[in-house]
Amino acid sequence: MNSLFHPTYFPSISHWIAIVKANKLIFEVNDTYQKQTYRNRANIFSANDKLPLSVPVIYSQNSRQLYRDIKIYNDDKWQALHWKSLLSAYSTSPFFEYYKDDIAPLFHTKQEFLLEFNFKCLETIFECLQLDLEYETTKIFEKEPKNAEDLRYLANVRKEKNYKFSEYTQVFSDKHGFMSNLSILDLLFNEGPNALTYLEAQTIS
Repeated sequence: MNSLFHPTYFPSISHWIAIVKANKLIFEVNDTYQKQTYRNRANIFSANDKLPLSVPVIYSQNSRQLYRDIKIYNDDKWQALHWKSLLSAYSTSPFFEYYKDDIAPLFHTKQEFLLEFNFKCLETIFECLQLDLEYETTKIFEKEPKNAEDLRYLANVRKEKNYKFSEYTQVFSDKHGFMSNLSILDLLFNEGPNALTYLEAQTIS
């Protein structure tokens, strides 16, 4: 079955479980931009609890802007802030040093369009997981896709389910307990090469 996703910012573990199990990946690129989604946000595990990271965007409430036309607001120096947050959260994790050089360029090179940046994040994680996956993008927008399982809901913050995935060791779990369904970065930095095996063993149904 084909599976249809929204490209999001370092997608959640639930996203990646669905991605690695899809027969064919299709990413939506013809929809209008919506706030309150993971298109521009991800959650990581910091020393003080769950920490949301948001990419600031230039967005007008007065017009229905296409997702692919949304520009990133770079005056906020968000890249430096996000990288500092990742360093603080994961510098002591087992595999941060192993993947640091793959991830760092995304935060040290100016990014212009959100959709384009999210695809860079996706492709970087493909490489880190050693996943040789090909994907297609939509040609038109379909509210109810005819030839694909619609998994675009995984990007909707308000429709997020309370997923309980198998526990793995996290840097601050001794202080706050295990946190499920964070950004793929949390799994990658903590589990390293075992991350793919973990994803294949989980289910979102």
